Amino acid sequence: MALSWQWDDEDDEELAGLRATVRRFIEQEIAPHHARWEQEGQVSRELWRKAGALGLLCMGLPESLGGCAAHFGHSAVVVQELARSGYTGPLFHLHSEIVAPYLLHYGSADQQRSWLPRMARGEVISAIAMTEPATGSDLGGITTRAVPHEGGYRLKGQKIFISNGQLADLVVVAAKTEPELGARGVSLFLLDTTRPGFERGRRLHKIGMHAQDTSELFFDDVWLPADCLLGEPGKGFAYLMNELPQERLLVAISAVGAMESALRWTCEHVIDRKAFGAPLASKQVVRHALAQAYGDVQVARSFLKDCVRRHCAGTLDTASASVAKFWTTEMQFSVIDRCVQLFGGYGYMYEYPIARAWADARVQRVYGGTTEIMKEIVARHVLDAPAPARS
Repeated sequence: MALSWQWDDEDDEELAGLRATVRRFIEQEIAPHHARWEQEGQVSRELWRKAGALGLLCMGLPESLGGCAAHFGHSAVVVQELARSGYTGPLFHLHSEIVAPYLLHYGSADQQRSWLPRMARGEVISAIAMTEPATGSDLGGITTRAVPHEGGYRLKGQKIFISNGQLADLVVVAAKTEPELGARGVSLFLLDTTRPGFERGRRLHKIGMHAQDTSELFFDDVWLPADCLLGEPGKGFAYLMNELPQERLLVAISAVGAMESALRWTCEHVIDRKAFGAPLASKQVVRHALAQAYGDVQVARSFLKDCVRRHCAGTLDTASASVAKFWTTEMQFSVIDRCVQLFGGYGYMYEYPIARAWADARVQRVYGGTTEIMKEIVARHVLDAPAPARS
């Protein structure tokens, strides 16, 4: 079955070598332990250090800060291979491709030197805290406050659904410094999780992604020195908007990788599984369902590869990133749901990868911006675009 795909591996030996390295890492360091991590609700810290030692974390950072100055295509390979494996516990891309860029783009030289090399080595695990119990997509409505106090700030509030929350040593926290200004009053802070007043809440029990820790975080009058402010005060919302397109593209890469594996597992199943004296693959209804799924994966793959190339070139616009996010994640759930159907009762058994993939897929349509928010962003772009000239 011709289901393997790459970004540009055919002409790039470096990317092909990285892909092989990631696959070996998954086989040796993740596969044997993932079932236990699902029971424990998080991966081990040792895994992060091993990934750092192999150079799989924060690859886009300059060498002076612990990275290898790699382009986004390298990161895409890591995200894709993890998605194709079906092992969703290691949330490396949040750390490497979402949190690290905030420090690289907006942090001071001291902040960068203090945190980024340790993040690249896997010695420091990071998270970003935006969502609150009463505020999801509306970042301008957050209520966590950072009040100026004694040459620094007092941080008060709480966050929820924070990935890497239990393991994180460093959290980028979105808080209001000037609440009367709404979104223009949001600032970002670097929180060292050893600071007094910071507490981790529950490790949340999710429908899927059981090895990926997701938590509540509480800030009970945490004092932050002034040098914990990331960038300029009041610019937090703008910083978040600048970085969200890459986050959404990462979600899309994961979605397509998961679709591809679901289709591969299902093809193998229907070839081996017999019903009424013949393989399921001999039934026209099964063959047509797989043909439709294959077509969906091919279309998603083609559009996503174009988005990745445009992002590497610095030409990917917000609307296209939003389309990539909502279209691939909606298609992911649709394709995997159809694959579950072809597994019959086995598709509902958690011991089968297809069942875990189905449970894992549902949240993709929510985090990183819901489908509805993505469509609103795209609608604004479409309605603001000039009308095509009539002939």
